[in-house]
Amino acid sequence: ILIVHEWWGLNDYPKSRALKLAKEGFIAICIDMYGEGIVADNPKDASELAGQIYENPKLLWLRFNAGYETALKIRGVNPTKMAAIGYCFGGSVVLNAAKMGAPLDAVVSFHGGLAGVPLEKGKMKAAVLVCNGAADQFVPEKEIMKFKEEMKVNNVDFTFINYDNATHAFTNPNSTKVGEKFKMPIAYNKEADDKSWTDFFVFMRQKVN
Repeated sequence: ILIVHEWWGLNDYPKSRALKLAKEGFIAICIDMYGEGIVADNPKDASELAGQIYENPKLLWLRFNAGYETALKIRGVNPTKMAAIGYCFGGSVVLNAAKMGAPLDAVVSFHGGLAGVPLEKGKMKAAVLVCNGAADQFVPEKEIMKFKEEMKVNNVDFTFINYDNATHAFTNPNSTKVGEKFKMPIAYNKEADDKSWTDFFVFMRQKVN
């Protein structure tokens, strides 16, 4: 399972999720989309770093694919059972990588944005799970409806789950503190975190045999 970080960069949070997956028997690898371990400690820098990827689909593809190719070299990795998950910015990355034809069996976005490159018919092979906070102010209803329609029109196997009272970044225990510090509408929601993790495992069992 490939893991893509939030817009802050490859900090301890995605690494903690990789360890959690490893304890469940998965091989998990975190992709550094910014390179050289760059981590932002404020929204302005994070936005600039994420924007470089959002605005350049080719760069997104090159960096994600570099992580994918690296994962294939790890002993024990089965190239026929590959999945990618992402958080916030990372959710957008994995969805867009799948849209661009990444050879994945499944992709899961946790509180990620849904906009991005247009999907060409037949290009997306992965089954999709979107775990979305119903109170996420960063993912407007219009964006959700457009995403769902795009998935349906292209016959993509997708599941969209809304979690009541969950805001952006609801799976990250540090979100509440960060939200208060920078006056951002983000907060940790343990109930939604636990439920989405369970839904993720159910999805994986169904789609990655």
